[in-house]
Amino acid sequence: MNLERALERTLGRPREFDIEKALDEAMEIFWRHGYEGATIAQLTGAMGINPPSLYAAFGSKEGLLKAALDRYTAKRNECMREILAAPTAREVVERGLLKLADMQTDPANPPGCLLVAGGLACGVGSENIPFELAAHRAQSEALLRERFIRAREEGDLAEDSDPAALARYVSAVIAGIGVLASAGATREELREVAMVAVKAFDE
Repeated sequence: MNLERALERTLGRPREFDIEKALDEAMEIFWRHGYEGATIAQLTGAMGINPPSLYAAFGSKEGLLKAALDRYTAKRNECMREILAAPTAREVVERGLLKLADMQTDPANPPGCLLVAGGLACGVGSENIPFELAAHRAQSEALLRERFIRAREEGDLAEDSDPAALARYVSAVIAGIGVLASAGATREELREVAMVAVKAFDE
């Protein structure tokens, strides 16, 4: 892996360096402070490396964010696979949104969602960041769309249902839950929002 080789060259002690742990630490800094709010000093301090090592391994702060987002999305997709295995579209949405409400109010994690909180709007030099986040959010929407297409084929959703529109709707609710969680909404409040959205699949 290029990242591993770069860190081996810059750190000189690869066996003592846990790349996944370092990315988890960077991910949390971006999650708590957003892309622009996260400083190089905060990132390198959390990761246990120095700035030259960061730039050698990731190229830039933006490169580090992309690696952290890939790590975050991989974890998110593991959770999504379990959710998408639910037998009906309604159960997929209920299971997913309730789990999301629980995760985004878990004191062990920063509040909200990295893909929302990371940077919806950035200044000069960081214009690509909102698009990078949107691309990662689109991956989850695509998984939902594919699952709803299958649900329609199986007769679980009506023939005239629109899987793409339903996936977009659920994705909008997911983003909204992330915003509310970041603003301090309680788990109970977010679960109420989730169940209102689930009712869209009762028809």
